[in-house]
Amino acid sequence: MLEIAIPDHETLVLEHLVADFNGTLALDGHLLPGVADALRNLASRLSIHVVTADTFGAATQALDGLPVRLTRLTTGPHAAAKRRYAETLGAGRCVAIGNARNDELLLAAAALGIAVVQGEGAACQTVLAADVLVPDIGIALGLLTHPRRLVATLRH
Repeated sequence: MLEIAIPDHETLVLEHLVADFNGTLALDGHLLPGVADALRNLASRLSIHVVTADTFGAATQALDGLPVRLTRLTTGPHAAAKRRYAETLGAGRCVAIGNARNDELLLAAAALGIAVVQGEGAACQTVLAADVLVPDIGIALGLLTHPRRLVATLRH
């Protein structure tokens, strides 16, 4: 669990990380550099869930051996399914990371939504639904391993 007190804001009590796969943790179906180590590091503090439409069909193999729970979405609408997934965990205790249009509702529902803009780009409505926008997944995961960075970003 991560407890992050934000001055003049609510205290975030985070138990779950819910992340998209392609465009967020991976590019073209391949994990981005540093992601595996960062997920291993965070697994001692957060339960990690990857919820994906798995465009490239590579998530199972790419995440094999990592401390994550993988959910592959097979039927749409994916945006609503991702939001419902967070709601079953308790969205108020989730941090969500994504980039795609089907991540918008997930980021909006989570206690903390982080949008990443990497090689796949990011959907404008997803960026607007996020609490924080970062240029890559390493920085997004770094906010969770170094939460004072979040305090600096979110304080009033």
